[in-house]
Amino acid sequence: MARFKILLLVCVGSIFLLSGCATFQKETVGPYSRTSLLQFYKLTQWTFGGRVAITGQKDSWWANISWEHNADKDLIRLSGPLGQGATVIRLTGDMVTVDRGNGDVQSSVQPDVFVSQQVGITVPVQSLRYWVLGLPEPTQVFEENGSGFKQSGWQVEYKQMQPVDNQAMPRKITVMNEQVKLKLIIDQWAFNDSYAK
Repeated sequence: MARFKILLLVCVGSIFLLSGCATFQKETVGPYSRTSLLQFYKLTQWTFGGRVAITGQKDSWWANISWEHNADKDLIRLSGPLGQGATVIRLTGDMVTVDRGNGDVQSSVQPDVFVSQQVGITVPVQSLRYWVLGLPEPTQVFEENGSGFKQSGWQVEYKQMQPVDNQAMPRKITVMNEQVKLKLIIDQWAFNDSYAK
């Protein structure tokens, strides 16, 4: 019951946030171009903040998201309004740790499988490290199309780009397969200068 209440608060709060942001005109650039982002494979540190919605065959949820990446780990924070229902996901190599903030911290060496079990919907979290930057995962085959690419059974589409330090970075991303649809809106990017501008 407590989980249902938290989930309901996350959904209601996120819908409120999305409706409030609907009138704000974010500066955009376009269209998506994979080749213009290739230098970001060299990027060792980046962060973003935004909102994520995941819809599966039996479940769906919304959350605020912040993601911090550096050379050896990723830290993903998911939360509802005012930080309610906060979950922290740490990725270090092939190790993933999920902390729901109630003292119950669990770990696994199968990140995608484990995270999917924890949230109840399949999430390709290891590939997302690259997809959020507008890039295919470098170790997997991909098929490029006009608005993104297909990789590992997922269609990745970049619906809107935004200017960040004279570079067009993803703002609205959709990742989907036959069972799951993930929508990500990135409100703010920050990264280091270790790539060739």
